[in-house]
Amino acid sequence: MTLFRLEGRRALVTGASKGIGLAAARQLIELGAQVTVAARHEDTLRPAAEAIGARWAVADVSTPQGVLSAMDAAGEVDILISNAGGPPPGLPSEVSEDAWAQGIQTTFMSTVRLAEAALPGMRSRGWGRIIAVTSLTVGRPALNLPVSNAMRAAVTNHLRTLALEVAADGVTCNTVAPGYTATERLQKLHADPAEAARLQARIPARRFGEPGEVAAAITFLATREAAYITGQELLVDGGWSI
Repeated sequence: MTLFRLEGRRALVTGASKGIGLAAARQLIELGAQVTVAARHEDTLRPAAEAIGARWAVADVSTPQGVLSAMDAAGEVDILISNAGGPPPGLPSEVSEDAWAQGIQTTFMSTVRLAEAALPGMRSRGWGRIIAVTSLTVGRPALNLPVSNAMRAAVTNHLRTLALEVAADGVTCNTVAPGYTATERLQKLHADPAEAARLQARIPARRFGEPGEVAAAITFLATREAAYITGQELLVDGGWSI
């Protein structure tokens, strides 16, 4: 038996026009899966999808209609990768009602709705993987990311709870929590080179992670070899959380 192959499996990856989502989609394809990628903007999504050989769907999964559009494009998926962009930074005392409401829809309810849509087929086939991309701030909150801290913790505990319900049906539910990873968002949050250098010096690995390194953890959890791993949070953070 060849290890870590995904021939015959269909996957949907959201937030996949760049960064970790795109890297995960690429690796799933390399392992043999048929992949549909979804994101809000066609101008970035379409060329990214064509470059890796994925199907694509323009969809805003922070809305119920966007979830339906993404799922319709992907069909009966065996692997769901729920990946959402991070909410804007700011201090907890400065977060507006609108920002909280948007964070709930974009980061939390997107995962809830996607899982609800994918689960019936997964359970009937006796095989499924639901994986959400969260953040190391679930366990170690960052002062300037209050909405992300709260919503990603909610996603983590929702999938842990869901895992209890569906484990006997052959469906696993896990989260992958990246540390400081060299994405566009990290560049925006830590644009000052001196600040970025100080931050890297605090990471035991002494560097930022690469999107492909986080994607490798996601892809592993999607394989049949990870069938006995569920309800878990896999940190990919260069040792930051030690």
